[in-house]
Amino acid sequence: MARSGRYRVPFRRRREGRTNYYKRKVMITSGKMRLVVRKTLRQIIAHVCEANKIGDNTIVYASSFELRNYGWKGSFSNTPAAYLTGYLIAKKASSRGLSEVVPDIGLNTPSKGCRVFAALKGAVDGGLKLRVSEKVIPSEDRIRGVHIARYAEELEKNDPEAYKRQFSSYIKEGVDPKGIPSMFEDAKRKIDEAFGG
Repeated sequence: MARSGRYRVPFRRRREGRTNYYKRKVMITSGKMRLVVRKTLRQIIAHVCEANKIGDNTIVYASSFELRNYGWKGSFSNTPAAYLTGYLIAKKASSRGLSEVVPDIGLNTPSKGCRVFAALKGAVDGGLKLRVSEKVIPSEDRIRGVHIARYAEELEKNDPEAYKRQFSSYIKEGVDPKGIPSMFEDAKRKIDEAFGG
């Protein structure tokens, strides 16, 4: 069977499932800088960047690993860490005179309450102006880690061995997972103090 000569090979990054060029074009033509939020198994990454002909130029960068500097000893990839990373990038961006951005969550599935939306909520609370629906943002309890603290309390009471396995990294660091909400508030306060807020 003869094939039509109209077939076009997609760009490499589209074939690899790394870039949606249609969405990227819409964001770039807005004329605003992008707040790019990505998650890995170990951390949350956020950066504010501007597009140019060569590629993206990162203006401000933040990683959840930086939260160590503000007293955070919990997981660097959970919902509270995502919010604090968004809060941190907003403070850094504001100190550079940046105020309005377009959110870029890449190819992450935009499911209600996911970590990328927690990071965007942190950025809004930190002072950046961007559009994100309140319907998709995680609840205040999830952002503060109350759900983790409750789960840890129940697990410790009902199955101490499972508790030790589940929270072994916290125990190794000398952190009580039931204290995550207060650790979250302390880290947020230290970020504010560091940026004069």
